[in-house]
Amino acid sequence: MTVQDLPLLNACLNTVSALLLLSGYVAIKKDQKILHRNLMVSALVVSAAFLTSYLIYHYHVGSRPFPELGYIKTIYLWILFPHIVLAALMVPMILKTFWHAFRGEFESHKKIARWTFPIWMYVSVTGVLIYLMLYVWFSPAA
Repeated sequence: MTVQDLPLLNACLNTVSALLLLSGYVAIKKDQKILHRNLMVSALVVSAAFLTSYLIYHYHVGSRPFPELGYIKTIYLWILFPHIVLAALMVPMILKTFWHAFRGEFESHKKIARWTFPIWMYVSVTGVLIYLMLYVWFSPAA
């Protein structure tokens, strides 16, 4: 594996993270607390692996400009900007959400998880969409 392979790995990790998050949400709605905990811890580990891979890639490669494709670039930027802002905000939110669960402070955990879950899902799903737009659908090689 080379550094050039990391964007695909990152998209895969984001996909797995989104599936784990969704499964964890379903588990807690079914009152399967142990399964919920295990799925959410797995989502945290996968997301940490994503962040590590993402930082390694961008340290070595930098950013990749989106091609000038008129309204398609505008759509890309409308997805990218909230993705970036929410990605930065979600890290402390995720840590706080996990901290409350770890300490058994489940009311506080539920209050912040109501915000953390949709933001984390949005960032994971749009991360895959950004990958597809930047590296697959509108890549100069495509």
